[in-house]
Parts: sequence; structure tokens; C-alpha cells
Amino acid sequence: QVQLVESGGGLVQAGGSLRLSCTASGRTFSTYAMGWFRQAPGKEREFVAVISRSGLMTYYADSVKGRFTISRDNVKNTLYLQMNSLKPEDTAVYYCNADPYYTDYYKRDLEVWGQGTLVTVSS
Repeated sequence: QVQLVESGGGLVQAGGSLRLSCTASGRTFSTYAMGWFRQAPGKEREFVAVISRSGLMTYYADSVKGRFTISRDNVKNTLYLQMNSLKPEDTAVYYCNADPYYTDYYKRDLEVWGQGTLVTVSS
């Protein structure tokens, strides 16, 4: 099983950009679909984006479509989330996660979670 460590969170002004990274340990990174969820203060955790094992397929929540881009580097064992045109409502702890299956990713009881990285967007 992989272990996941997120980085790249921080404070940014509305309209700005951040890139989150998630580094995985172990040699099985490419056998997992990978994704991002987020949890804002006082709210339930919500799906953000998922990418297939090969990186050829992606799927986004409507709230981030066109602003966020998920990508992965299977050589570096790293998942990324490029976040542009950030809004105050994007403020949340962002969690990277992994599961063997891409299909219905956002509905699944995902196998592996990172510890999260905080993104704060000021207005």
C-alpha cells in the first residue's frame, strides 16, 4: 500500500494560483487511480478531481472545472493539483487519496489518504 504526503498549501489572494503536490512512497504508485478531496471549515468533505492510473482520464467537480488541473508523474511518484483563479470558497484542507479503481472514484470508500494541506484564499 502507498503512503501519501501532501505539500504546497498556503495563503493566496483571490484570483491567484497554487500547485499542490502529493508524493507517494512505495513502488505501486502507477497501480492506483489518484484524486483530491477537500474539506472546508464546518463543511463535509467533498470531491475535487480524479486521474486514472495512466493519467489519460480525468474527472472534475463542477465547482473547479476549468480552473483546476490534476496531473501525475508516475516516474516521480507524484500527483499534482494546479489551482488557478482561486476563490475564497476554495479555502479548505486538501487531501490526496488513492484507490485501485477509477470508476465511481468519488463514491468509493477510498483505500489511502494523506494528512492534508491547508489552502487559504483571501478576498
